[in-house]
Amino acid sequence: MSDTAILTLRTMLANLDDAKKYQSLRDVMSTLPAPDLAAVFEDLPPEKLPVLFRLCPKDLAAEIFAELTPETQQNLIDGLTDKELKAVVDDLFVDDATDLVEEMPANVVKRILGQADPATRRMINELLKYPEDSAGGVMTTELMELRPDWTVAQAMDAIRKNGFDKETINNCYVTDRDRTLIGVVSLRALVLSKDPQNEIIRDMMDDNVVSVATTTDQEDVSQMFEKYGYLAIPVVDNEKRLVGIVTIDDAISIMQDEASEDIAKMNAIGP
Repeated sequence: MSDTAILTLRTMLANLDDAKKYQSLRDVMSTLPAPDLAAVFEDLPPEKLPVLFRLCPKDLAAEIFAELTPETQQNLIDGLTDKELKAVVDDLFVDDATDLVEEMPANVVKRILGQADPATRRMINELLKYPEDSAGGVMTTELMELRPDWTVAQAMDAIRKNGFDKETINNCYVTDRDRTLIGVVSLRALVLSKDPQNEIIRDMMDDNVVSVATTTDQEDVSQMFEKYGYLAIPVVDNEKRLVGIVTIDDAISIMQDEASEDIAKMNAIGP
């Protein structure tokens, strides 16, 4: 079904200048996941990229953008207005926005950072200070923190209020007032609490938290995902303060990159 929809979309795009059936395009696009749509974008000439992107459902636009190659991202950025670029950057997770900045030439970086809101810009600049192949370089700062003295009800209120812009809320990290990581609690445990008004986070959290340092090599981080089967691993600084998380999708990307590099080396064309 997905292949049929992609073929239909490509046929419609081929005749876009004649057909102008924008609503039909939008309807087809709404049935496709972001990676499939990104594959269609990669086949388009640069001048058609903004046209299709403007037809994307808003909740899919940033996901599609994150899936594109740097070259296609740059071609698309060149065709977007500042207002449209700001909407994309604001909707990207900070680690994706940081990857974007790392890949772009200086003039494009200046425009991207100029459109980012101040908080996003600060977080991007913070992530850029870590080596690219370290846990700090691949982590995201968008995580859910809880306080140990909160009740489950208070924690759930905080998640409902702040969880929308977090990369994952499956695991919530418990920190004290100086952000020292002291525990982790799953969303499942919170939802299944039998006494949310009185049960305290400190009493239900797991204080045996597996974490990595900001300087940990990214390949070592990916191996920890294989070993423990986690969906996310917290990242701490030298003083054990929580600064971010590495998620399973980042770990998969690391493994793919390492495998490609190993194959290149075996073929004597590696760096």
